[in-house]
Amino acid sequence: MTQAEKEQENGREKEKEREKEKEKEQQRGVKRPIAPPVIPEPPQEQIQSNFIIVIHPGSRTLRIGRATDNVPVTVPHVIARSHKQSGQPRYEDAWLSRDGLNKPESNEQRQNGLKMVDQAIWSKKMSNGIRRTPVSAEQARSYNCQIRPAVLDSSSRIKWTNTTHHPPHLVGEEALYVNPSDCYNIHWPIVRGQLNVHSGPGGSLTAVLADLETIWCHVIQKTLEIPLKDLKYYRCMLLVPDIYNRQHVKEMVNMLLLNVGFSAIIVHQESVCATFGSGLSSACVVDVGDQKTSLCCVEDGVSHRNSRLSLAYGGSDVTRLFFWLLQKAGFPYRECQLANRLDCQLLQQIKETLCHLNQDISGLQDHEFQTRFPEAPALLYQIRLGDEKLQAPMALFYPTTFGIVGQKMTTLQYRSQGDSEDPHDEHYLLATQSKQDQSSKSSSERKSLLRPGGAFDSDITGQGGVGEPSDLPRGSGGLGGAQGEVELGAGQGEMGVGDVEEPLSAHLSRKTAIMSQFESKALGLDKAILHSIDCCASDETKRKMYSSILVVGGGLMFPGAQEFLLHRIINKMPPSFRRLVDNVEVITRPKDMDPRLISWKGGAVLACLDTTQEMWIHLREWQRFGVRMLRERAAFVW
Repeated sequence: MTQAEKEQENGREKEKEREKEKEKEQQRGVKRPIAPPVIPEPPQEQIQSNFIIVIHPGSRTLRIGRATDNVPVTVPHVIARSHKQSGQPRYEDAWLSRDGLNKPESNEQRQNGLKMVDQAIWSKKMSNGIRRTPVSAEQARSYNCQIRPAVLDSSSRIKWTNTTHHPPHLVGEEALYVNPSDCYNIHWPIVRGQLNVHSGPGGSLTAVLADLETIWCHVIQKTLEIPLKDLKYYRCMLLVPDIYNRQHVKEMVNMLLLNVGFSAIIVHQESVCATFGSGLSSACVVDVGDQKTSLCCVEDGVSHRNSRLSLAYGGSDVTRLFFWLLQKAGFPYRECQLANRLDCQLLQQIKETLCHLNQDISGLQDHEFQTRFPEAPALLYQIRLGDEKLQAPMALFYPTTFGIVGQKMTTLQYRSQGDSEDPHDEHYLLATQSKQDQSSKSSSERKSLLRPGGAFDSDITGQGGVGEPSDLPRGSGGLGGAQGEVELGAGQGEMGVGDVEEPLSAHLSRKTAIMSQFESKALGLDKAILHSIDCCASDETKRKMYSSILVVGGGLMFPGAQEFLLHRIINKMPPSFRRLVDNVEVITRPKDMDPRLISWKGGAVLACLDTTQEMWIHLREWQRFGVRMLRERAAFVW
């Protein structure tokens, strides 16, 4: 008998012995332990970059494309849905209007903010050392009030979207140019970085997700020219805000895998993608979008949870304030209304053309702009403006100028409320960790009491333990950071040590009051950057962040913005860091790239890396394990 045959014979004998053992156990009634389903390791496959779709959904714009594309497809993130019944009232989501603007205190707040802006403008000399020339606002107003438009063309050559064939929905530019007299509702599915869930028509979570699915599928099919039935061969990289709503992200992943039909997905944060897109290892990322501004410190591809901050204002608030200033200056296009979406589009274009943050530009200047609307002649207007072009963007640093009253203006990262599909979440981990720490502490105390000098040992063991009020909030910093101090898990708040309970509850209530007060205030952009950097754990990390402040998004694309922001940061940063930081740097156009596309580009780079292979969540895994896969595979603490 050969060696191979002997080994085979031995293997068969061992197998028979195992089977006999099992039979005996069954006869004796021994119950084998039931092992919980283990999440398997992702299969390692060769990455095909042209089969990865990167989706970056914004409040105003959707950016989507293959990971191999140089630039993404950019479309307005809007949908028009036809009325189900005739005579149905027309509904349209607001573009530039928002809650909190028409309160009695709004105008007073706006005027007070404008005074602070003017004071900041006049306190700083121009680069040649000369004070700015005083501008006569009345002179500009009297000139603008006399202006009458010149007719450039009897037809603007712009037409309303053709709806004679009654399409059930229209997407992007087609939706923007739907005639108001047509029976269509207009929906923007994302507002201030979150799903636009509201009590009006089309405001349910199901309806908003259906809008997203329709818009994204339309662009994939029509613009990227990928048949929807072929998406089973494609993967998806989805970019989400730094401060995300877990329920919304879960529903979007569900929709992309189960409804749209992608084979796998990665979810990543915008700030981390921005650092990859700009080629920086560490940066304080300042993303000034159309409706929200988010800040986060990223170090070596990891977003510092403590430093995340979202401000409820952006480029559209600057546009609306600029319109208010234009009206004060006698805006010659007197029919302009914020309720008209084409007027909003025009105001956005005028702001992008005229506004700046260059304090060397002073005095009155003459400008011109055109209006081209469907079924109307093309008109040319003259306008004379002074400091209005500087005042509007400066409101980002003095947000009371926006006149928003009674709204939550600052959002911090909070601990999740829990999900029934994900029982082993951070609340569970905190509770079990606390119990383990308690039991280990009590056992060590019992041992120390048996030893001579046990009381002394016990005191040492007690110092710095998890039960200490000084250390407990910091102990939660790894999961919740500064915000975690407010939202300790139930297990940590219910320690069995009597002398800790009262100080801890008092500490928590004080922290909660401070946080709610903090969130009601509108932080200026420069102060928000300083706050975000100050939340970093070490001085070394803070030094890195000051030397690399990365500004992305389209909300701060004004001439002179880089120098203006740098000057304000240097003036307001703590004196101790002025000595430590060799060079404070504000980066607004890394590699001469469009700052609006940097996060998308970073997502495309990340999706193609070998190291991201283990982050893919495959369709079968999602069907079996659901939201637990995000906790296992997400590149950030879920």
